Amino acid sequence: MTQVLLGGRYEIVGMLGSGGMQHVHRAKDHLRGVDVALKTPQPGQIIKKFSNSAILSARVNHPHVAKTLDYLEEHGVPYLAEELVDGGTLEDACMSVAGYVDPHTGARLFRMLAKGLAASHHAGVVHRDLKPSNILVSGGYSLNEVKITDFGIATLTEEVFEEETQRGDITKTTSGTVKGALPYMAPEMMFRKKGEHVGPEADVWSLGALMFHALAGELPFGEGFIVPANVMTGTRTAWPSFMTSDLQYASLSKSLQALVEACLQVDKAARPTADQLVLECNELEYFNGQWFHGRVNNMPNRYFGYIRGADATTAFFHRDSTYGPRYPKVNDKVVYALSDGAPRPRAFPLVVCK
Repeated sequence: MTQVLLGGRYEIVGMLGSGGMQHVHRAKDHLRGVDVALKTPQPGQIIKKFSNSAILSARVNHPHVAKTLDYLEEHGVPYLAEELVDGGTLEDACMSVAGYVDPHTGARLFRMLAKGLAASHHAGVVHRDLKPSNILVSGGYSLNEVKITDFGIATLTEEVFEEETQRGDITKTTSGTVKGALPYMAPEMMFRKKGEHVGPEADVWSLGALMFHALAGELPFGEGFIVPANVMTGTRTAWPSFMTSDLQYASLSKSLQALVEACLQVDKAARPTADQLVLECNELEYFNGQWFHGRVNNMPNRYFGYIRGADATTAFFHRDSTYGPRYPKVNDKVVYALSDGAPRPRAFPLVVCK
């Protein structure tokens, strides 16, 4: 049987996912001999907008932005080929491990995302729909690779949102796309009037909302259609006490909280630029190494114990090295970094999994 190749080069080998705006396939690029993510808009989306967005997203070339590789149309159906990141979304691969991230991982994530946004803004590209499902991660909690994706699809999302705002009260919309974007959406986009420009400041707000969610384990203004009301009245979720209750983590946590607070200024002129965020993140001191998965297999007393790693190695831990509201118990799954120790390496930092 003759093999059908889209554009004479792409062979679809599986489905990676499907969202409110697009389908994403895994495809083999027979010209380059690598796998790519092949995206196509769902039925009903505007093909011209999809092609224009492909051109837009191709302007950005940065290690923390998923690279747009190709655009083609086959039998009237458009396809966008993008760099494939083997792993998952930020939410699935990292945030879901414990429900929140420790400040060392948070600082590393903040810096990488700020650098990706800064590069896009220098290229004249605004994302407008930054959220955990639009961040791709390889290496799980270790964040080996972190890449912002769907700059193009975000342009389509903006069009959907503008259509909804013209109907009046956005809290009455039935659009799942709008509802999913609201927890991270800047106020100037929520409350804008037709024709008003939404600039890079909106991405900085979204980064702040995303980082609040990652660090606190909760959304800053709730979810769904309560978000616009909470943003308007300044009703926001409080930072969890566990972030600053332990002196080992308090200083870095407070620095991250201050950066997030700066991003979540309703006055967009008061927010830092992505470039300024990169400079601030460069000043943070944090662990930048590999994280491991294991299980607590022995605790001689309530204060210390031993972890059996996935690679069958053993690490010592003291419960005071734990970050978060939960102390480890026997059989708990944990993620941890390793420091030198004798006779066993020491687990620090340490986070108890959900």
